[in-house]
Amino acid sequence: MSRAEALDLGLVVAGHGRHYIVETPEGRRVTCHPRGKKSDCVVGDRVRWQVSGDEGVIEHVEPRRNLLFRQDEWKTKSFAANLDLILVMVASGPVFSESHLTRALTAAEHAGIEARILLNKADLPQIATARERLRPYAAMGYAVHEVALKARPDEARAQLDPLLAGRSSLVLGPSGTGKSTLINLLAPDARAQVGEISQALNSGRHTTTTTQWYWLDAARTTGLIDSPGFQEFGLRQVSPQVLPGLMPDLAEPAKQCKFYNCTHLHEPGCGVRAAFARGEITESRYRIYGEIFQELSQTRY
Repeated sequence: MSRAEALDLGLVVAGHGRHYIVETPEGRRVTCHPRGKKSDCVVGDRVRWQVSGDEGVIEHVEPRRNLLFRQDEWKTKSFAANLDLILVMVASGPVFSESHLTRALTAAEHAGIEARILLNKADLPQIATARERLRPYAAMGYAVHEVALKARPDEARAQLDPLLAGRSSLVLGPSGTGKSTLINLLAPDARAQVGEISQALNSGRHTTTTTQWYWLDAARTTGLIDSPGFQEFGLRQVSPQVLPGLMPDLAEPAKQCKFYNCTHLHEPGCGVRAAFARGEITESRYRIYGEIFQELSQTRY
């Protein structure tokens, strides 16, 4: 047995700065700090830790199955690990950003995590327009689940409970999509969990920007992670050359290109441009591809 294996095992359920909440297999939660100056733990990590006074020290992060990134104008940062599912929330109103949706799905593809789209407010008249905008994504193979969380909560639970059961899922979506309604519906003691984490981190004013793990069942087999306060995904770890392979509607046409290093923006004999001309790739998806490709090309060193 290695030194790390001899230490206690825990799950990171929240973090802010260099403070983390680690949950033991028995359900006890301990405030922990990483050993040394580097702070590279994220919610969803399995860690080895040991007691230090009233708190704990994280000594080792177990190997991850996958890792997701977020970014702002200045930096890219990891924020969630070991996920089984990403639930990307949009709503019939306000009008959702297809660019944000594409970036979320692309990040999921790159990390090898199943992604599904949750379309909320299915009871509103605008649902027909939202449904039409999502039609290309359904055609790509992404499952689209329609719910009305406030108007028909029982129906929503009946649809979502089997999907999430026994899995670690991340829910994403900008304000206005009903993410808080979803969490409060699925995790009845969500407010209590938020308060507990906030008090432990001594970070009440930071609660809305803290990534947090919620248990949806008493047996603690079904976890839901919420990471509020951002809409962009870190895609800078993605090479621009592999981007088309992460977009299902571009992946197959890209294999038909005349040139191996085709950017799919201007070259002759391009399979992607031909598919776009035939209407097999929508105008918005092709435009978003170009925007992301240019961003990734500028951030390469």
